[in-house]
Amino acid sequence: MKIQITVPHIELSKDIRFSRLAYGVWRLSEATDSSPKAVLERIHACLDQGVTTFDHADIYGDYRCETLFGDALRLDPTLKKRMQIVTKTDIMLLSKQWPSTRVKHYDTSPEHVLASVDRSLKRIGVDVIDALLIHRPDPLMDAHALGACLDQLIDSGKIRSAGVSNFMPWDVDLLQSTMRHTLLTNQIELSLMHTDPLTNGQMAHAQQHQQALMAWSPLGGGRLFGQEDCAKRLRPALDALAKTASTDTTAVAIAWLLHHPANVIPVLGTNDLHRIKQMHAAFQVPMDRQTWFELYTLAIGNDVP
Repeated sequence: MKIQITVPHIELSKDIRFSRLAYGVWRLSEATDSSPKAVLERIHACLDQGVTTFDHADIYGDYRCETLFGDALRLDPTLKKRMQIVTKTDIMLLSKQWPSTRVKHYDTSPEHVLASVDRSLKRIGVDVIDALLIHRPDPLMDAHALGACLDQLIDSGKIRSAGVSNFMPWDVDLLQSTMRHTLLTNQIELSLMHTDPLTNGQMAHAQQHQQALMAWSPLGGGRLFGQEDCAKRLRPALDALAKTASTDTTAVAIAWLLHHPANVIPVLGTNDLHRIKQMHAAFQVPMDRQTWFELYTLAIGNDVP
């Protein structure tokens, strides 16, 4: 029986809507079963609960995950109309895929970005990318050249929008100042285990410019369930809230992110089909201001000033 659709969507621009949760594909190549049929089952599990936004990067899985996802879509091409594709570019890994690469680096040159988009379109098997993100700030970024390149890609119809990832406010402003089109989103690390964006300007900047934020590693890369002091402080409270809401600690941690007015879109990545099917549970968790601050206080290890 299919899960009742419960995950809402948010309008990021006049013609682009994302689900309030995104499925991150970065672990697809690590699955025990990464066959097209198994990946397709995970895609269906997302779509059945309203998770329609899928987050990629060209480098994921040593440049393999986009292809794994695309192979699954080829089994049912009709699904393309029901989803939004996000992918990223500019990180160059030491990889057999790129034998000429001597050192891990960033490449935001127009030549690389244009070629990367064509590769991603081919690997995923779609006609357009809904959002292309620059994966990391590049110290050698020519903002004017990159901005013109991103505008060109949008005008050509190969991408619907451009955005950034891991950018600080001044990085966003620099690139935006060179573009005609508005940057759609900034994907940043954000979780109860990493609360810096609440005070380093990233959240404030996003709200100032009415720019939705995507949050990678929303569970601290699994550290929330480890032995760090922060995790140990948080878990009793998370467990109690989960019990009250008849759900689990993952849902509570995600609900904490969803409560912020910056319209955070957590990016969840797991190959466990049961956990995928429970992604929507975050919307069942009651979260008010004082509960939010109780968890925040535990996360930072002291009362707010």
